[in-house]
Amino acid sequence: MEKVMQGNYAIARGAWEAGAKVACAYPGTPSSEILFAIANQYKDDIYAEWSPNEKVALEVASGASFAGARAIACMKHVGLNVASDPFMTLSYTGVKGGLVIVVADDPYSHSSQNEQDSRHWARFGKVPILEPSDSQECKDFTKIAFEISEQFDTPVLLRSETRVSHSFSPVKLEERKESTIPLGLNVKDAPKYTMIPIYVRVRRQFVEERMKKLEAFSDEFQHNMMEINDSKIGVITSGICYPYTKEIFPDHSYLKLGMVWPLPKKLITQFFKKVEKVIIVEQLDPFLETEIRAIGFKVYHGKDVTPPIYEFSPDVIEKSLKGKRYRPPKERVNVEDLPKRPPNLCSGCSHRPLFYVLKKLGLFVFGDIGCYTLATAPPLNAIHTTTCMGAGVGEAFGASKALGKEGLGKICAVIGDSTFLHAGITPLMDVVYNKGNSTTLILDNETTGMTGLQEHPGTGFTIRGEPTHRVDFEELAKALGVKHVRKVDPYNIKEAMEIIKEEVERDEPSVIITVNGPCMLHRREKRKFEHPFYTVDPDQCRGCGLCLEIGCPAISWKEVCGEEALTKDGQKRKGVVQINSLQCPGCSVCYQICKFEAIIPGKA
Repeated sequence: MEKVMQGNYAIARGAWEAGAKVACAYPGTPSSEILFAIANQYKDDIYAEWSPNEKVALEVASGASFAGARAIACMKHVGLNVASDPFMTLSYTGVKGGLVIVVADDPYSHSSQNEQDSRHWARFGKVPILEPSDSQECKDFTKIAFEISEQFDTPVLLRSETRVSHSFSPVKLEERKESTIPLGLNVKDAPKYTMIPIYVRVRRQFVEERMKKLEAFSDEFQHNMMEINDSKIGVITSGICYPYTKEIFPDHSYLKLGMVWPLPKKLITQFFKKVEKVIIVEQLDPFLETEIRAIGFKVYHGKDVTPPIYEFSPDVIEKSLKGKRYRPPKERVNVEDLPKRPPNLCSGCSHRPLFYVLKKLGLFVFGDIGCYTLATAPPLNAIHTTTCMGAGVGEAFGASKALGKEGLGKICAVIGDSTFLHAGITPLMDVVYNKGNSTTLILDNETTGMTGLQEHPGTGFTIRGEPTHRVDFEELAKALGVKHVRKVDPYNIKEAMEIIKEEVERDEPSVIITVNGPCMLHRREKRKFEHPFYTVDPDQCRGCGLCLEIGCPAISWKEVCGEEALTKDGQKRKGVVQINSLQCPGCSVCYQICKFEAIIPGKA
């Protein structure tokens, strides 16, 4: 049976067919759909959880592996940075049940803070890495990864990227096959799993011996495929670059690598003997090119013609290999003629009034990763740093130490509820422990918003929708030693401004938690406002534009002339604002900041 599947759903299917019992992840584009598919389609056979962060996800999966179960941990490229601590040591301990780590790269940074090539982790950690090029291989390689993991006693990386993860292609479906490895733990395995120095040295030798065996295996790996056509030019490539390049240059010879580390040196040697010139096509870093040159082979072209940045397309590859230096494509239409649709927070989002207040207070805001990062854009312009998850809390603390008392009343950190539980607790602990005076704002919208409304330990529900314990942010902050913890309704601008101004001037650590502001796209509940929507009294509107400063997509500007250019009391104006009642949820933020009583409650 065949079915057209998205790459991420095919990975989930592969885990199910392979007999996986445990799946863990922290949501992050472009990997999020993998765990969602497992939890919804295969929940009777696979335990699935949204873990607080990627490190925990890999640790839970590794524990299941040590107990004999096949387990999978999924994350985006920057998530592997977080999970790198257990990852590097798991290379030494090896596995019992197969352990697969899916890492999804994001060339062009569609939804990420950097462009990172995860292939380097395989070399660094001395583990094998597979790279599928379509949905069928996503499913097949996931199953193969479990087999390699158990055969060679190693965790296995499965590297996807945005286009492979989110593209659809036919997949041949098969039945689930349960693992034959018996479940159980044995205290006699302590030397294998306890990485104290005396055991580390033994396992270190094992790692090097395993790499030699994996290299020999790579030479025979059936998905490292050689296709000899025109012997003048041969292309070595992998992943999405293979179908892209073959589409444009079908007559070239190809060495398509499904296992990109360790490299199949004998197979590469054979390929160089069969073709006159070899071109290497790969996205991001010259990973294959560097390693193949290091072996001693002369590469005709590589990163000297293909760009080392952004994601590839057939057009990019065609221009690059035809000797035309790649440049970003020119706009086909005049940008000025396009409708203005910058990235924006949803109408009624609880983050908007909060950042409006921060901007009005003139604070330097250390930001974080989440929907609220959009507040860096005009007209709010209210986030001034974004590094990685949890960094804003530590950075605000560091700035406060550098500035001393001069920093009081000038800086703060903002972090979302899911992100706080992911990586914000430890830096907040540091603020208290090392006697800081920075203020941290936890923006609780009761979900992991930007990646698709996933659950986390602060929502009170598991990925299956089961009620569970809900973390109390106030009690958690107090447990860390924060004496000054305040709650604020973000939609009450006057109250929010007073509380934030008071806390950022405090010479002690403080935390402010937004409450009663669930995401406007929330599945279970929405904030109920006093009025269903607001509208504009055109006779009262002065066209001052103050309400436009919040950047609400429900509010628009209309230029006026003639009689419309005069207010009821004869004041001149260039235009008036309008509110789309279908978009307006009635949050009242614009109503609160209008100085002329021009914004009034609407009637349903």
